[in-house]
Amino acid sequence: MNAPALARTEAPSRYDIEALLAALGDVPVITETQVVRKRSRDFFWYSPILNVELNGKSADVIVAPRDEADLIKLAGLCAKLRIPLTPRGGATGNYGQAVPLEGGVLLDMTAFTAIEWQKPGLVRVGAGAKMHELDALLRPTGWELRMHPSTKRTATIGGFVAGGSGGVGSVAYGGLREPGNIVAARIVTVEENPRVIELRGDAAQKINRAYGTTGIITALEMPLAPAWPWVDVIVAFDDFFDAVEFGREIAMADGIIKKLITPIIAPIPSYFGALKQHCPEGKSILIMMIAEQWMETVKSVLGTRGTITYEAPNDESPGKVPLYEYTWNHTTLQWLKTDRSVTYLQCLYPHDRLIESVREMHDMFPGEVFPHLEFIRFGGRLTCSALPIVKYTTPERLNEIIALHEKSGVMIANPHVVTLEDGSRHKRADADQLGFKGEVDPHGLLNPGKMRSYVAVKP
Repeated sequence: MNAPALARTEAPSRYDIEALLAALGDVPVITETQVVRKRSRDFFWYSPILNVELNGKSADVIVAPRDEADLIKLAGLCAKLRIPLTPRGGATGNYGQAVPLEGGVLLDMTAFTAIEWQKPGLVRVGAGAKMHELDALLRPTGWELRMHPSTKRTATIGGFVAGGSGGVGSVAYGGLREPGNIVAARIVTVEENPRVIELRGDAAQKINRAYGTTGIITALEMPLAPAWPWVDVIVAFDDFFDAVEFGREIAMADGIIKKLITPIIAPIPSYFGALKQHCPEGKSILIMMIAEQWMETVKSVLGTRGTITYEAPNDESPGKVPLYEYTWNHTTLQWLKTDRSVTYLQCLYPHDRLIESVREMHDMFPGEVFPHLEFIRFGGRLTCSALPIVKYTTPERLNEIIALHEKSGVMIANPHVVTLEDGSRHKRADADQLGFKGEVDPHGLLNPGKMRSYVAVKP
């Protein structure tokens, strides 16, 4: 699929794409306008603000290197011609991580799928490997990935590390930033003479949740967890806070092996499509993934406080919808399927007053903000991340809701902005990431516009 045989985008590019295509030789490219535009999008439309801001943003061309040699060739050419590159995996992000703000090359990394090696508790794999397919290969050996997003069936491991922070499994292992959750990363720099760099241990955090701005990830060394037989469970409760309290008990029970604990307030479950038959009208629910061997214990702890309405082995086979696809940001998606007037936030509750803080936020926005929690470990302590559904009215009101959360000690990672700094709980780019970008991307060509603080070292 080479450029000369395909029609290129209609509007002329401000970059010398012709020179790039000529120099790439037989490296696969796509220039057909509609394909380029479609693949230049992710799920930013979850945000009514980004849906306007990112409308029409597109790359000029897609380049799909077959191997590291192709990638090094591309990176060197882009550096010489000053053409931006935006890395893309499965494009399952929610706030424009993979959307090219300044055109140029959309870098398709999905050919990098090989498992280099596996040993007990550890795997070395190409950044383009789909997480669902990777787990399917690992499970016969008795291992699986420690955590994954709710988009596991389409997300790539590189995209998850570059754009995510945690997910299904974080109740046991914390987020990607916890020491040990990324063992190593191999990257290619964007310079006239690209380098290949191995980042190990804490250094690997320089590429975590950096949206591909701090180097092109080609391979990752990731820790594994025992592959338990998981059971998907729904428990219905009359009161949301009963679901939260019980979820907290199970999350804190060190003797129970669990992977997911998700309290969701009514009426959110009424938007769950085929799952609605297991979500009684007016009831809040708790979604869980529990290792089969501990279901008896979970039922004993539950007693008569809630009613189990669904219990089945986790099934990710074709045609099936695993229960985790109703959690994390898939919860928002389920509502958006029938009502596009809502949006969401990303919160982190204080661990030392978790229940009180959740109740305070619930009472502050009645009928406007609907709690949906995800129990996680954060810095060694149990707390909740949250993706509450918000009835959207105006940008001003949304920002007011964010400010009121922060004033009450609930940290917000704003999903309605495109930059690392503005979307961070810390409102800044990590110093190591910012400095490292100057070393590996001196011209500021990697996903430009996403790291607001960065000033190119070289023109």
